[in-house]
Amino acid sequence: MDAKDILGLPKTPLSVPPEKKSQPKKDSQRKPDGISREVYALTGGLAPLMPSIDSSYLKKRPPSDEKITWQWLPFTNSARKDTLQLYHWVRVVNGVPPTGDYSFAKYNKSIEVTKYTDEEYAKHLTDPSWTKQETDQLFDLCEQFDLRFVIIADRFPSSRTMEELKDRYYSVCRSILLARASSPADVSGHPLVKENYNASQEKERKRALSMVLSQTKQQEKKDAEVLAEAKKIAESRMAAKGVEESVMPATENEFPETTIDHNDTLVSLSNVRLAPVAAPPSTLVIADTSSTLASLRMLPVYLRTYALEQMVQQASSSAGLRTIKRVEQTLQDLGINLKPRVPTKAVCAEHLELRKEILTLLNLQKQLQYKEAEGSSLREGTTYSEMPGTPKRQVRDHDRTFIPDAMSFGGERGGRKDPKRKGPGRVSETPSSPANKRPRKMKASDL
Repeated sequence: MDAKDILGLPKTPLSVPPEKKSQPKKDSQRKPDGISREVYALTGGLAPLMPSIDSSYLKKRPPSDEKITWQWLPFTNSARKDTLQLYHWVRVVNGVPPTGDYSFAKYNKSIEVTKYTDEEYAKHLTDPSWTKQETDQLFDLCEQFDLRFVIIADRFPSSRTMEELKDRYYSVCRSILLARASSPADVSGHPLVKENYNASQEKERKRALSMVLSQTKQQEKKDAEVLAEAKKIAESRMAAKGVEESVMPATENEFPETTIDHNDTLVSLSNVRLAPVAAPPSTLVIADTSSTLASLRMLPVYLRTYALEQMVQQASSSAGLRTIKRVEQTLQDLGINLKPRVPTKAVCAEHLELRKEILTLLNLQKQLQYKEAEGSSLREGTTYSEMPGTPKRQVRDHDRTFIPDAMSFGGERGGRKDPKRKGPGRVSETPSSPANKRPRKMKASDL
């Protein structure tokens, strides 16, 4: 006996645990060079989004045959007029120090200030408000401080403003250039000759700039609201002016036969059917582009292609989508790009004018088709009315009262119908009705 017999349990063989299947060993991937162990563990062995760079490529080691040392050596600067000698650390390769000028001497840039002689000053540069001594001091300071007029105005001995110093310097340089040139056309493109310095305008500019910089937030907000309102008023005025200019020629063409009596009152012809006045599409387009240009002038800087797109959109706003597609198809048929490749001012103006002409042509073609259809319909109506044998409409047939069968003279029921009616004048083959029945009376429809 065993424990199962004592406990009364059935005898079953012992369950053998299943053998564990050996899992295939994963191939261990070697960590690539240049990536830390923590970063590689986070990626899980997946390919990184960005290519990894080996650290050996980041810092190239010098060749083994070169011996590099740093030495404290003297140097001189060619930008200095004295022979001052200073020291700095220098990278020396194989014991050979570098040769050449100081590396920072190339940044020493100086401005060439115009020089003049006593004869040129007496002949071309005399000014009652300036003496020769003050002019010489001004040019010496300009050469010393490289035209930094803020410093020059501070160092100038007499009480002269910065605008007066600039005006004197630029006027002298301009006079010398014109005097030394063989003809004024040779120096017409020089900036000093092309653009004159205006001292009063410079003072006004600085005053306006100081006012703007000293404004508060409330003043800036108020100015922005005023500018926005002024922009709206300017755009509305430009649009109204363009519409008035476009309507005036049309009204003149609509009243060609008007006279003025002695009391200066306008008298028009009577019994004349006036057509509604409509402005030509080209003039309306001009008004729209003028308002667009007025809004573009409010911007500080804008691209010419952006201005062309705005004007094209504004010009095509009154036209439908099909008309715009027909304009673009016409441009493609003519071999013209929808956007100019070289958007200069002249090219953009010609491109916009071509679009206007195409739009006007399409409108005229549409009006011509409408007039031809109207004329053909009128001709067909006239031809039909003049054809011989056309029956004329009789009013009495139209006004004749219809009498239904239920209201016949025989006094028959409304729901009873004759199985067969015979035409008038025909003799019936059936026997005559008995004497006790009244004879059938004629209906109105049998007459």
